[in-house]
Amino acid sequence: MQRLTGLDATFLYMETPSIHMHVASTAVFDPSTVPGGYSYEKVVELVESRLPLLPPFRRRLKEIPFQLHHPLWIEDPDFDIENHVHRAALPSPGGAQELADFAADVFSRPLDRTKPLWEMYVVEGLEHGHIASITKTHHAAIDGVSGAELTVNLLDLQPEPAEMPPPETPSEPDRIPSDAELVGYAINSLSRQPFRAAKAVRRTALAAVNIRRRNRQPDAVPPPAPFTAPPTPFNVSIDARRRFAFTEVPLDEAKMIKNALGGTVNDVVLALCAGALRSYLLGKGVLPDRGLVAMVPISVRTDDEKGAMGNRVSSMLTGLATDIDDPVERLRLISTGTRQAKDQDKAIGAETLTDWTEFAAPALAARAARLYSNTKVADRMRRPMFNVTISNVPGPPFPLYCAGSRMVALYPMGPIGDGLALNITVMSYMGSMYFGLVAGRDAVPDLWDLAHGINQGLDELKKAADASGHS
Repeated sequence: MQRLTGLDATFLYMETPSIHMHVASTAVFDPSTVPGGYSYEKVVELVESRLPLLPPFRRRLKEIPFQLHHPLWIEDPDFDIENHVHRAALPSPGGAQELADFAADVFSRPLDRTKPLWEMYVVEGLEHGHIASITKTHHAAIDGVSGAELTVNLLDLQPEPAEMPPPETPSEPDRIPSDAELVGYAINSLSRQPFRAAKAVRRTALAAVNIRRRNRQPDAVPPPAPFTAPPTPFNVSIDARRRFAFTEVPLDEAKMIKNALGGTVNDVVLALCAGALRSYLLGKGVLPDRGLVAMVPISVRTDDEKGAMGNRVSSMLTGLATDIDDPVERLRLISTGTRQAKDQDKAIGAETLTDWTEFAAPALAARAARLYSNTKVADRMRRPMFNVTISNVPGPPFPLYCAGSRMVALYPMGPIGDGLALNITVMSYMGSMYFGLVAGRDAVPDLWDLAHGINQGLDELKKAADASGHS
């Protein structure tokens, strides 16, 4: 039994009928490598055998009576693998469009909070004889880095699945505590909050001093502040329906651009997204005069916390310079902006942004989220908090296998919300960067155009890198 942290629980409180706070991945596999041939039953058997390595897959929520405090994770006494792994097939021809449409439909449905918060669809009928898996897990249980670790634990390094030794201590379901025990637990935890609040106040005050001192330096240029981004078609209220599109970019080409034009690989990712957003909005005649602002999650997971689930993440706001026509100058400005945003994030401190989530009142936070969504406040805001979420998660550079099938592509899917109807998440695997774009169905009806714009932006930057004489 384990209490959720304030940050983990926040992803629960943010959920409404139209906002679902799960993350997902759509992986494509080649089953021709399966020893003895592919079968759905082999996939289910593999997932079940790996459950000891996948702690969130057996835990479900237990709410505190009257929502006095954050919920608990308990080992589900009624766990049944058939509630979580499902079989599906794509309509002909089983191409990218059909896979994306099916993944969008899966992503559009909330997870059942009475069961462990994950599910997997094994999808057959893809072109070239491929299969896919669409796995979604609630953000309360994992962040991007811990999600990547789960993926690696679920898969193998060779076609023959590794034999899993029995766990040293067999998993046993938790005894479900009584309401009286839960209330007592909550009261005991709440009694320590004044001390934690005092610590949070001190950290926040120190962060304010650090930011003020940093921003007074002659060469300091503060990153964008919340609610200073220009309005765009992405910053509207959403319903429960999603769109999904994807593309991929060779990692070596991104590194070549970085070496020739400066910055980091992550800066290049932001520049590719910025170029696509600029072309998309320009084509619709709604490109703002001011540059768009992206929220970029930052992992603050230490080496000691590797393997631990939950969320260890901060975030930064950075400009995308979409008002700049020259792609090289746009990349330069993005690179400068991300350095400044990272400096400010260090000045604030990794703990400061998460300290205050511990004190959120569950009932009040959930009601506030529903009120915000039901009244469509996002449609009336002159300035959104930011325009788009762009996340870059490192993945394995070596081949992985699921029940013998070799993974050939891995497209991530991130959550969206009211006023923030576009998420672009990137994950690297085997020398490629896989871009997954999730959007509100009505907010971005032609999402594939935006995905193709990423590849067009790559071509622009490659030409500029070639012209610079570097390689």
